[in-house]
Amino acid sequence: MTTDPMTQQVDGGGDEESSETSTGTRSTGPGLVLEFAWEVCNQVGGIYQVIRSKAPEMVERWGDRYVAVGPYEASRADLEFEPTRAAGWVGRALTLLKDQHGLNVHHGRWLIPGRPRVMLIEHAALRDKLGDIKYRLWQDHGIESPGNDGLIDGVITFAEASRRLVEVLSRERSMVPGRNKGAARLIVAHFHEWMGGLAIPMIRHEKLAVATLFTTHATLLGRYMASNEDGFYDWLPWVDQASSASQYNVRTQHAIERACAHGSHVFTTVSSITAEECTHLLGRPVDVVTPNGLNVAHYNKVHNQQRFHGEFKQAIHRFTSGYFFPSYSFDLENTLYFFTSGRYEPRNKGFDLCLEAMARLNAELKAAKLNKTVVFFIVSRRATKSINPLAMEKRGVLNELEEVCEQITTGVMEHLFWRAASGGKLKLDDLVDEYWMLRYRRAQQALKQHCLPMVVTHILEDDQNDPVLNQIRQLGLYNTKDDPVKIVYHPDFITPTNRLWGIEYDQFVRGCHLGVFPSAYEPWGYTPLECVAMGIPAVTSDLAGFGRYVQEQHPDHDQWGLTVLPRRRRSYWDAAADLCSRLLAFCKLDRRQRIALRNEVDKRSWEFDWSRLAAAYHRAHDLAIERAVKEIE
Repeated sequence: MTTDPMTQQVDGGGDEESSETSTGTRSTGPGLVLEFAWEVCNQVGGIYQVIRSKAPEMVERWGDRYVAVGPYEASRADLEFEPTRAAGWVGRALTLLKDQHGLNVHHGRWLIPGRPRVMLIEHAALRDKLGDIKYRLWQDHGIESPGNDGLIDGVITFAEASRRLVEVLSRERSMVPGRNKGAARLIVAHFHEWMGGLAIPMIRHEKLAVATLFTTHATLLGRYMASNEDGFYDWLPWVDQASSASQYNVRTQHAIERACAHGSHVFTTVSSITAEECTHLLGRPVDVVTPNGLNVAHYNKVHNQQRFHGEFKQAIHRFTSGYFFPSYSFDLENTLYFFTSGRYEPRNKGFDLCLEAMARLNAELKAAKLNKTVVFFIVSRRATKSINPLAMEKRGVLNELEEVCEQITTGVMEHLFWRAASGGKLKLDDLVDEYWMLRYRRAQQALKQHCLPMVVTHILEDDQNDPVLNQIRQLGLYNTKDDPVKIVYHPDFITPTNRLWGIEYDQFVRGCHLGVFPSAYEPWGYTPLECVAMGIPAVTSDLAGFGRYVQEQHPDHDQWGLTVLPRRRRSYWDAAADLCSRLLAFCKLDRRQRIALRNEVDKRSWEFDWSRLAAAYHRAHDLAIERAVKEIE
């Protein structure tokens, strides 16, 4: 076992005959509940959010018997991982794993709410055995693997390391006196996604006393197919999954997913719409739907929600002023900020539908003469050369103008005070120093530009072939003065270190009025859920797992600020027209109505907290334990 030899802390709470939960009650059950994922202490995508935010609920139920397991990535683990020494039978197992298999396992705490125990495996140590492992995968499970794919090779070594870890833990658990019968004998091993779950068929082949669960958050084949083919869910029952996997060159990944689904005691996925996908592409119906929640308290600022919206809206006003006002100005008090964001999959994420709806909304607002401006942001990571130099120049000039105004204000205030105190009349023109008047005029002049505002904030590496930018061109959304809908395509993350923003992404979301996420393929969809948690109205779709969940559980969703756009069995053009109509209705709300709507969203946000949604995971774990116990008795 690899830990800091100077570390004094010893973790043994989960190594006893029973464990104490955070509520102080003692419980019996499986020896350990291990949750395997590629993203434990390793932020890559949405699964990190799931595991991280759910951890307090898992610790609440299982205490120190709950352990998150992932691959060891030194540069990332150092940020969130605190090493400790494992005690008891777990400590003995980790020592054996190092001595007998040459595998180092870093044991410690994940520095997140709940502070769950963590094991991070140095699986790269098995790279010299990769050939033998691949042969066994083919011989035992019929899974063929390419010889030169670094990601798949890493998945395979992590799987073998995970299998060995579970095997040693299971053996040591069975040797604990009085703990060799029923559920107490078991290890529960819950695996997420094909990258983390390949150990499942290996564990089942060894017939270990382990209750296995597999959760897929999206099938890889489904993601590829939905990106390239219309009406994916409509003809899903007739898909030849093997042929399609070959077509999209994901045969190995698809074979791993199917082996995990069929090998697990309990198979789960995150939404009912993805359950359809699993049934037809992976060949097994799911046992339990485990929807994704959030730790809503992390986002919800209670009585400060409205105040934060106002504060961070000012930060967006500042961006807007530097971006558009060099060309022309408009009334910021009558400006609405809409946005969409997510992984760069323009079709799956609904970026294309958003732009089509914005073009229509542009025409509708011109005709309605509402005197409203909509600034629509598309935020997604894309390969860029740099921030557009013109955008940076105007941002710098805006900062200069702010400094000049502060100097003028300070000087005028002091002079005005003494004039007022001596009985003088209210006159301001002669109180401004000529130097600052000149600086003021120069800054104003430098801010002006004789061209239209850009539609993309950065210089793209391949702007001629960028689907989003090409659609913007095709629709003629050029940010002219007469266009009430303005487009800002921002192909980078919004962070405090981003020189155009200087704020967190969450703060940007809080400053917006509406999140728009009409996905064509989205197994769950955290972006609208995050909006709701921050009290911001949002649009999702019935092709998103979150949208389907809301439809099923909250039929009154439209009344409290969460729109579920119908897209299934509906043409792209009909969906665009419908989305435009809903956006226009939002634009017609006055300020008081928008505040009332945000208050309603805020009230409902707690419906999506893990304290409610973790119950599905508890059911899945209980079912896996029940099935595993029957199998070994």
